[in-house]
Amino acid sequence: MAEPRRVGVVGHSNYAILGETVARLQAFAGREAVSLFFEPDLAGHVGDGADELTPDICRGLDLLVTLGGDGTLLRGARMVAADGVPVLGINLGHLGFLTSAPRDEVEEALANWLAGDFEIDARMALEVYAEDGDGRSGKVHRALNDAVLHKTGAARVIRLSMRAQRDVVGSYSADGIILATPTGSTAYSLSAGGPIVSPTVDCIIATPICPHTLGVRPLVLPADETVTIEVLSPTEELILTIDGQEHERLVPGQRVVARRAEQPVRLVRFPGQSFFQTLRRKLKWGDLVEREGA
Repeated sequence: MAEPRRVGVVGHSNYAILGETVARLQAFAGREAVSLFFEPDLAGHVGDGADELTPDICRGLDLLVTLGGDGTLLRGARMVAADGVPVLGINLGHLGFLTSAPRDEVEEALANWLAGDFEIDARMALEVYAEDGDGRSGKVHRALNDAVLHKTGAARVIRLSMRAQRDVVGSYSADGIILATPTGSTAYSLSAGGPIVSPTVDCIIATPICPHTLGVRPLVLPADETVTIEVLSPTEELILTIDGQEHERLVPGQRVVARRAEQPVRLVRFPGQSFFQTLRRKLKWGDLVEREGA
């Protein structure tokens, strides 16, 4: 008999439909050769005796299922990306730009995965960390969408300097800067005026937040660049935010370094799904005729 497939489950408890979706997952796993491991926050939805999703278990998963929206998928992806575990997003909300299946198709999605009827969409990620003037580095963050350097407190601009490899790109005043992946090009970077980039184009997008000059615009850099952002303003109110979820307070003299992560995030996709179809349907890209026909 074949070994059961090991599937981790993370979810967002604010969705009223979460408990019902978990129950459907458990019923499906009981009928198939699937072992489920649930993150501790789901304890109230899974009943006694459920296996817990631990860091050690994460490294040996065959699949991670996320129950929620894009934020839940981003959180789950950071948990397993370094180990190359594929991620299947089940959308419990409205937008679900990164997810692969709606909540009423959870059994069908897992059945297709078990049957091998799926594709892997490898998405570039970023490794981001803060270093001080002596080159000492702190925690390395992994971002699927973006890393944002910004201020807290009073709404005042900060002076930034950006380098790509050893070349000085330039300096300018702004509310902050977004360093985005192609996946993140449709998130905060898009709201700040950045370009939409197909996920098949590996690059780093540097989008200034409200720059204080008309001469500064978003910049698309090769994926093999190492981008360094230094804050020239004397301020103690700097925050580095990863995917809108992880936060690190910076101190004066630190700079932010971002580069391509060695391991991409592996998203599960099913036949017939495409980035441009999702763009038309979810973000209403195109004119009215295109939207209606998507």
